[in-house]
Amino acid sequence: MTSRFSGALQITNLDDFITPSQECIKPIEIKTSKNKIGSKIKIEEDGTAVALNEIGQIEKLQKVEITLADCLACSGCITSAESVLVTQQSQEELIRVFKEKVSQSQSRDGTCSMFIIVSLSVQAVLSIAERYSLNPEQAFNKLAGYFYQLGADIVLDMTVADDFALLESAKEFVERYKIAKGGMKNQLPMLSSSCPGWVCYAEKTHGNWILPYLSVTKSPQQIMGSLVKYHLAETMGLSPEQVYHVTLMPCYDKKLEASREDFYNSDKKAKDVDCVITPIELEQIFNEYSVIINEINEIEVQKPFVSQIENLKSKLYGHSGSGSGGYAEFILCYAAKHLFDEADVAVAFKSLRNPDFQEAVFQKDGQTFLTFAIVNGFRNIQNLVQKLKRGKCPYDYVEVMACPCGCLNGGAQIRPLNNIQPRELAMKLDSLYREIPQSNPEENPVVQTLYKNWLGGEYTDKALAYFHTQYHEIKKVDTALAIKW
Repeated sequence: MTSRFSGALQITNLDDFITPSQECIKPIEIKTSKNKIGSKIKIEEDGTAVALNEIGQIEKLQKVEITLADCLACSGCITSAESVLVTQQSQEELIRVFKEKVSQSQSRDGTCSMFIIVSLSVQAVLSIAERYSLNPEQAFNKLAGYFYQLGADIVLDMTVADDFALLESAKEFVERYKIAKGGMKNQLPMLSSSCPGWVCYAEKTHGNWILPYLSVTKSPQQIMGSLVKYHLAETMGLSPEQVYHVTLMPCYDKKLEASREDFYNSDKKAKDVDCVITPIELEQIFNEYSVIINEINEIEVQKPFVSQIENLKSKLYGHSGSGSGGYAEFILCYAAKHLFDEADVAVAFKSLRNPDFQEAVFQKDGQTFLTFAIVNGFRNIQNLVQKLKRGKCPYDYVEVMACPCGCLNGGAQIRPLNNIQPRELAMKLDSLYREIPQSNPEENPVVQTLYKNWLGGEYTDKALAYFHTQYHEIKKVDTALAIKW
C-alpha cells in the first residue's frame, strides 16, 4: 500500500516499513507461566498462532497491535502500513460509529449517549468540490447534508479555529520578537507548528535544538477540538467524553496529531479530536456505498458558538495569503501594525529558487525590520534546517508545511484525474481558494465574543491552556533488535 503521509515523514530514517520483525520497538509485556516445562507454538492453516502447553491445552495467541499513539512515542519510523496504524481513524471506524449512533437512537427508549460533531476544513472541502465539479459553497453544504444523513448532530466550519490560530500565532510572534530584541536567544526565527508532519519530523530528527523555535500555538484542528469539547459541549450540558468529534482534514498527518498524548484529557478520558477523516477516504466511502453527491440535500453549516450574534451567514471562508491558512502574511501584517505602527502593509512574497520557497520583507524608512518566508516540501525544509544549524537563517518567521504547495496539496487530498499533474491540481484548488470570502481574524465577532465571554480575555491562563501546547524531543532508542546486520 502506498503511504500518503507527508514527505517529511517518508524520508531518511522515518520511512521504514514495519514488518513482523525488528523495526518496531514497542515494548511488549510477555506473560510467563510458573511451570518450567513451557509451551509449543504452532501456526494453524488459517494463519492463527496458538500455544500448546504440556497437558495438551490449546491457547489462541493475541496479535500485537500498534496504535497511532505508539507510533508517536517511538523514535523509529512512520510506516506505510496504514491499515495497522489507523484502525481507530479510518473510514470503517467512522461508519461503525455512525451506525452505533443510529442503532442507539432507534432503541426502545430512544436515548443515545453519543453526540457526534463534525468539523470541516476549507482545504478538504475544496478537494471535494473539484473532484465532483461543485462550487465550494455547494460542496460545503452537501457535505453537511451527508454527515447529517449519516447521523451527525452538528456540522461546523472551522473559520473560528483558523482565526484563533492566526491571532494566537501573531501575538506569540510579537512577544518573541520583543524578547529576542532584549537579548534572549532561541526566540527567532519562529517556525509555524500547524503542520503535524513537520512537527513530528522536528521532534524525531532534530529534537531539542530546534524545538524552542517552534510556535507553541495549536493548529486549527486542535483549537477546534478545544472549542468543541470544552465550550460547545458545556453550553449543551454535555461532558467532553460524551462528544465524538470528527474532523475532515486534507492530510493523513492530522491523524497523528489528533493522537498526541498532549491532546488527551486523562481526567475526562477524552480526546480533543476522536477521528480524522480525509477527502480520499470520503471518496472511498462514496464509492463503496454508491453515494451520488449531487443527490444529497444541501444543509447550511451551523454557527453554534455565537447564537447571540445576528446576521452571520454560514459560508466557507479562507484567508489572505497562502492556501495553508495564510500564516506568514497575516503575522507579518500584524507585527508591522503592533511593533512598528504601520497599518495596511502590502505584502509581496517572491519565489526564490522554486515556488515553494518564498520570501517577503517589511521595510520602513528604507530599513528592513522583518523578513518572513514560506517553506513547503521536505527538500526546502532541509535547506531551512541547514541554515538554522549554521546560524545563517535570515528570517524572523517561517511558515513551514511538509507538503509541496502546502495544505491544498495535502497527502490525503483526492488525487488528480485525467493525467493532471499534482501541482496543476494544487493551482486549481488555489484558484478556488481565492474565490471564496476571506475572514479577517481581528474583525471576527465570534472570536472577540469567545475571548470575552468564555476565556475571560486574550492572555488568561484559560486561553493558554486551550490554545497552546508543547513539543518533546523523541530520542532514538538503540536496542539490539534494531541493529541491521
